[in-house]
Amino acid sequence: MGGSLVVAQEVLTLDKALKIAFENSPALVQSKLSLRQNELNLQAQKASLKSQFSLDVNPFSYSRSSRYDSYNSKWYDSKSMSSSASLGIVQPVKWTDGTISLINNVSWQDASNRSSGGKSTAFNHNISLQIEQPIFTYNRTKMRLRELELSLESARLNYAMQQLNIEKSVTDNFYSVYQRFKDLTIARDEYANQKQNYEIIKNKVEAGLVAREELFQAEVNMANSESSVYSAEIAYENAKDNFKLLLGMSLDEDIAVLPNTEITPISVNTNDAVKYGLDQRMELRERQITLERDVFSIIEAKAENEFKGNIAARVGLNALGDKVNNIYNNPTDNEEIGLTLTIPIFDWGAKKARVESSKLAMQSDEVELEEQKKEIVINIRQICRNLPTLINQIAIKKKSIENAERTYEINLEKYRNGNMSGMDLQQYQSQLTQAKQDYTNALIQYKLELLNLKVQSLWDFEANKSYLPVDLLK
Repeated sequence: MGGSLVVAQEVLTLDKALKIAFENSPALVQSKLSLRQNELNLQAQKASLKSQFSLDVNPFSYSRSSRYDSYNSKWYDSKSMSSSASLGIVQPVKWTDGTISLINNVSWQDASNRSSGGKSTAFNHNISLQIEQPIFTYNRTKMRLRELELSLESARLNYAMQQLNIEKSVTDNFYSVYQRFKDLTIARDEYANQKQNYEIIKNKVEAGLVAREELFQAEVNMANSESSVYSAEIAYENAKDNFKLLLGMSLDEDIAVLPNTEITPISVNTNDAVKYGLDQRMELRERQITLERDVFSIIEAKAENEFKGNIAARVGLNALGDKVNNIYNNPTDNEEIGLTLTIPIFDWGAKKARVESSKLAMQSDEVELEEQKKEIVINIRQICRNLPTLINQIAIKKKSIENAERTYEINLEKYRNGNMSGMDLQQYQSQLTQAKQDYTNALIQYKLELLNLKVQSLWDFEANKSYLPVDLLK
C-alpha cells in the first residue's frame, strides 16, 4: 500500500501577507518590547511623584556590657533594652522640585546599671515636618518626567516606523513574487507557441514544402524557449523562498500570491500631499524630539558648577517621659531653618565650553531638520509627477500587447504558409513576450509608487484618510 503527501498551497493576498509579517517580525517584536519598557519607565516616574510611605521597625534590641573603672578599681555592669518605630511620608513637589516630609518616631528604652543600682525607663515620641527646596537651579523632577515622556513618544514613533518599513518590504517582495509568476506564465505561453511552430514546420519539412534548415531553427527556438521556462521557474521559486523567509513562514510551505491588479487612477493634489507629509512624517517629529533633548543638554551643561542653593526647614514636637501616660505632660518644640549656597569660583572655562558644544550640536540638528523637510517635499513632488506618467504607461503597454498579439497572429499565418522564416517569426514572438513583461512591470511600478506616496505623505489617497497608526492619532 503506497501513498503520497500532498501539501496544500496557501494563497496569500497582500493584506494576509502583511498580517503574517506583523505577527512574526523580530524587529517589530523588539520594537514593541522597547515601547512597553518606556511605558513602564514613565509609569514608575509618575508613581514616584506621589506620596511615598515607609515604615522602619526595631521590635526589640538588647545589650549588656561591662566596663572597668581603673580609677576606682571597679567593674560597672550595664544593660539596656529598647524598641522603636519610625513612620515616614515623603511628598515630592513636581512644580518646585522640592520635598515635604512628615517623620513620626516612637521609641522605648529601659536601662540599668547593676553596680550603682541605677535604673531608668524612657518613652519618647518625636514628630516633625521637614521641607527642602532647591533654589537658583533648574527643576530636575520636571525635566526627568519630560525626558521619559519623550522617550515613550520616540518608542511609539519607532514602532510605527517599523510597521511602515515592514509593509513596504512585504509589498515589494509580494509584487516581486507576482512578477516572477507572470514571467513564468509568459515563458510557458511562449514555449507552447514554439512547440506548436515546431510541429508545423516539422510537418512541412516531412512533406518537402520547406527546407530542413527551418526545422533546425525551430528546434533552436523551442530549446531556447524551454530554457527560459526553467530559468523562470527557478526565479519564481527563489522569490517565493525569500518572501516566506521575510514573513517568517515555513520554507516547506507552498504559497502563491493573489494581487489586486485593478488600476483606479486617483487624483492627487501635490500641495495637499506635501502638507500631509510635513504635518505627519514621524521622522520630522523624531528630529523635533532631538531638538527638545538638545535644550535639556544645554540646561544640564549650564548647571555644571553652577551657583545654586537649598533651603531646609523643620518644625517638630518632642515628648519624653518615664511612663506612657505622662510623656505629653511637658513636650518641647523644635524649629530649624537653614540656607545653603554653592558658589563656584573658577573652572578654567570648562562650563562655557560645554555649553557652547551643546549649542552647536543643537544648531547641527536644526540644519538636519530643515534638510529633511526639503527632502520630503522633493520626494513627494517627484512621486506626484510620476503617477500620471505611470497611468499612461500602463495604457500604452496594454495597447502594445494587443498590437503585438495581432502582429504575431498575422505573421504566424505567414509562417504556416511558408512565407516567413522561423528566425523572422521569433522576432515577433520576442516582441510579444517583451510587451507582456513591460505591462506587468508598469502595473507593479504603479502599485509600488502608490505605496511610496502613502509612506512619504502618510496619507492614503485611495481611502482618503490618514496613514498614521491609530495609536499616534490619539
